[in-house]
Amino acid sequence: MISRIRRINAFIRLGQFIGDAANEETIEEWVAAARSRNNWFTPANVRLSLNAIAGEYLDAEKLRTWAESYPEPAQSRKIGVVMAGNIPAVGFHDALCVLISGHTLLAKPSSDDPLLIRALLAQLIEIEPEFKEYIHFVERLNDSDAYIATGSDNTARYFHYYFAKKPNIIRKNRTSVAALSGSETPAELRALGNDILQYFGLGCRNVSKVFVPAGYDFTGFYQAIEEMAPDYLHHHKFFNNYEYNKSIYLVNRIAHSDNGFLLATESEALVSPISVLHYQHYESAEELKALLRESEEKIQCVVAQPSLHLQDALPFGGAQTPGLADYADGIDTMAFLANMA
Repeated sequence: MISRIRRINAFIRLGQFIGDAANEETIEEWVAAARSRNNWFTPANVRLSLNAIAGEYLDAEKLRTWAESYPEPAQSRKIGVVMAGNIPAVGFHDALCVLISGHTLLAKPSSDDPLLIRALLAQLIEIEPEFKEYIHFVERLNDSDAYIATGSDNTARYFHYYFAKKPNIIRKNRTSVAALSGSETPAELRALGNDILQYFGLGCRNVSKVFVPAGYDFTGFYQAIEEMAPDYLHHHKFFNNYEYNKSIYLVNRIAHSDNGFLLATESEALVSPISVLHYQHYESAEELKALLRESEEKIQCVVAQPSLHLQDALPFGGAQTPGLADYADGIDTMAFLANMA
């Protein structure tokens, strides 16, 4: 097994590689390859994801503190990872957890993101050649000793059926929400716009619903995000979704607000279609907290002002910058891997 110090140092050097202007040509190749495979992966979004990986996951101090807080597993195991592909390199955190723990990664990338994760791990092997024995891209996961799988609620049932006989983490659909007091500043509302629209709203940490006080007026919010319009008006897949959803609301006479690229409509559903924001009114702080408790198993994170006193709420703009210990579905991946028999 590669020593923990060498494993950590290799990932730190990968983060430095991503952030080094001398490697811009290589990064540009990664960006272009990802975009060519998936039109949702715009150059700006791929770079956003890579920079978040380098800054949040591969920072030397953060990585050492996080990794060293877990015990080493008794022995190295083969961990099969079924990766999601909704946002660029979203499977990287699972790969990092497996490899930092000293296990062997059997990765099955999503067909929506098959290139970026390969490029990152190929660069890791360049930095630390011994990782070559511990990184394998596979079509089938039969040889795995344990599984980590991310998918929809439907695919989760499939995963439970096939992976039930071995240790596993199986994740389902989650989304994120915001709670507004009505006193938000334009800067806070602009940051909320990022929480909603970054990566076109495709991530589990994207806000798909807001809880608002009775009588809330969306005019200020729409004014705050107006400068974001070009990114969404000029992306044909996003704008096609916007036009389709708008036509549905118009034909069916469903009440909604509209700023030309983001629709808002009242709904109790947590998950909204692309280009749509759901909202629900609340009358009191107690009702708001009760509404959040009712859906906590489906919520990845909550963004809100501190004035609302919501436990673990993130500041506006903080949804898409998860730290190393912000585990999907709230399941501690590193603890799972550390306790592998």
